Amino acid sequence: MIATVRGFVALGRPAKILLVNEIGEMAGLLMIAPYLADHLTHHIGLAVWLVGLVLGLRHFSEGLFAMTGTLADRIGYKPVLVVGCGLEAIACALFGLSAAVPWLIGASIFSGLARALFVPSRRAYLAQVESERKAEAFALAGVCRRIGVLVGPIAGIPMMHAGFEAMCLTSAAIFAVLTLVQWRLLPSCPGTHQGSDRPFWSEWKDALSDRVFVAFALTMFASYSLVHQLTFGLPIEVRHVSGGRAGITALFVVSAILGLAGQVRLTLWCERRWTPGQAMVRGLVIMGVAFVPLMLPPAHGGTLVRLFPIMLCAAILTIGTMMVFPFEMSTIADLAGDRGVGTYYSVNNLLSGVGSVFGNLLSAAAIGLSHTLDMAGLPWLVLLLLALASATALTFVNRGDRLSAGRLAGAEVGATP
Repeated sequence: MIATVRGFVALGRPAKILLVNEIGEMAGLLMIAPYLADHLTHHIGLAVWLVGLVLGLRHFSEGLFAMTGTLADRIGYKPVLVVGCGLEAIACALFGLSAAVPWLIGASIFSGLARALFVPSRRAYLAQVESERKAEAFALAGVCRRIGVLVGPIAGIPMMHAGFEAMCLTSAAIFAVLTLVQWRLLPSCPGTHQGSDRPFWSEWKDALSDRVFVAFALTMFASYSLVHQLTFGLPIEVRHVSGGRAGITALFVVSAILGLAGQVRLTLWCERRWTPGQAMVRGLVIMGVAFVPLMLPPAHGGTLVRLFPIMLCAAILTIGTMMVFPFEMSTIADLAGDRGVGTYYSVNNLLSGVGSVFGNLLSAAAIGLSHTLDMAGLPWLVLLLLALASATALTFVNRGDRLSAGRLAGAEVGATP
């Protein structure tokens, strides 16, 4: 914690505002996200595959509206960030006010659009203002995410008694306040291509011609599929084991405490021992191994005993994510160089969104098949294999350590790997 506090104090004022807002954004999202799959499944009565589709569309649409990163590079990161945060407030309200599938799909897509606006612009803004220490800045962003992860589900507990609608409206109110705070207090930050008259497609052509970047983004999509199991597969498993929601909150408490206690220290430890690519490969392997406890024969005993493998999975998955996320975000900015960093983050979001939909549908199909075949460990075996495949592919992409040090030798657009 001391290293975290020191790192935060050393940041500039814009970065501090961004990180504080990240706490609020994660708290607002996770006030409802841990309970959304449960709400859609047990209260509205949607099939598991349809729940996976609704949740996956949110991430897919985040990538579908990927031109927002290029827009931020052109007009500046602050206005795009502020508008996105405001749209998320509307999306959260829609989730709580309707039970009809078309409206839920609309809310999911709307939420994806909002995140397509504020996620790439916030990451590009942070990479710009903390260019000399990006990995540590993104590690601190990870800590702030964990604080939000801790606050959001806990704040949602008393709101359960008021109903899911009240939880969603409270989340919407949080995003409305954050929109105002960022509009009033966050300094302007020009985009990397501020005022450029080049067509948008040319920025995307540059990013998609960067073969190392595209290969990197494609190999990393599995990490998003895995980490989203914290809001999809694991909550469903907790409800199956315990029949209640307290265990769902415990998932996020475990994840948050680990992040708060060790994110910055773990990032610095990895930096001293490995290159970014090596750290990410190891993190992916750990994320896959996290699902092994769920593949073991079910434990006999009380609810706490039966919940233990799920909590252990959440803890190991969090550690793997802590190893991957800061280096992934830093590597994307390094690969962008003096090109449109917002565009690069948007392309990454597009590919990760496709991966999220694929991962959720694959997990949902495996869950359904496991019930049919009476093979409880099948979904978790699929996720383990997905992680190992991604780690293997990333090792190949990083051969010759091509992801380190900003890939100085590949500064030309479309450099051949």
